Amino acid sequence: MVKLLSVGVLIVLFSAPVMAQEYEEHDSMLMDHGDGHLMDMAGGMVMGQNADTLPGGCDSISETKEITVHAGHKYAEKFPGRMFAFDTQEFNFKPCTKLTVHFVNEDNVRHQWMMHGLPKYLYPKGMFHLEATGPSKISGTLILPPGDKTYLVHCDIAQHMEKGMKAQLKVGKGDGDLPSIPGVTAYVVADDYKATLPELAAKAEAEALIVPAIAATASPAPSVKTVPQEDSVISGVTVIGLALGLLAAPFLARKFKGMSVSEVVAYIFDLLRALIELIVKLLARLINLVGSNKNKILPEK
Repeated sequence: MVKLLSVGVLIVLFSAPVMAQEYEEHDSMLMDHGDGHLMDMAGGMVMGQNADTLPGGCDSISETKEITVHAGHKYAEKFPGRMFAFDTQEFNFKPCTKLTVHFVNEDNVRHQWMMHGLPKYLYPKGMFHLEATGPSKISGTLILPPGDKTYLVHCDIAQHMEKGMKAQLKVGKGDGDLPSIPGVTAYVVADDYKATLPELAAKAEAEALIVPAIAATASPAPSVKTVPQEDSVISGVTVIGLALGLLAAPFLARKFKGMSVSEVVAYIFDLLRALIELIVKLLARLINLVGSNKNKILPEK
């Protein structure tokens, strides 16, 4: 009997470490990539890390707090129809609090603890973000802004927030409650577990018939007829060009009569050269005139 008890005790002692949940610690592996972005090779991520810069309006840190937030499927069991959840759905802190969040992901999937609406001049994209594939632990620190405001905290992995992983964090008194926070506020779209499948099918068919009926009865918007504007082929610039061409044609015909194409081109270049030289001379005279006026010596008093 004693031998059997001894064997049983040994089995329990050796099996306990195997049965215990092992969490990967990311805090010691994180590398600083700048701008509050920490990341490690194992997939842990912190964005918006800020442990020492005060937000505008905060003269000092009001208090220092630490919280541990657990995330996982088991925390959604108390909310019918939800799949994932945090263990806490509402947080409250004083303005200008230095807050360290220890995030524990208990599932074998990726979860986040993401906070939105923070000042963008201090927190990139206005958010503080913890993320890791579970089971694992990761920590980050931020300094909350001043004022009374309610911030959304959620997991941004596809459908995780919609399935229940969301909360609200109130700074000061907050500025109201956010909708559809499990256990805190009513759902915007409530789940109906009382209706039977035939009833739900009949309801869906009725809604499908209502939409075309509304579209058919809606009066169409009056169409506005636009009169196409005919673009004039002959514009004002064209008329002026034709007039100048007609006036200059007799002179050019007499001037270039008997010349070859190369002679005409050479003559035009000579005219351009003479015109450029004239402009340069005029500019030089103007500069000399201005300079001579500036260099005049005032008479002694």
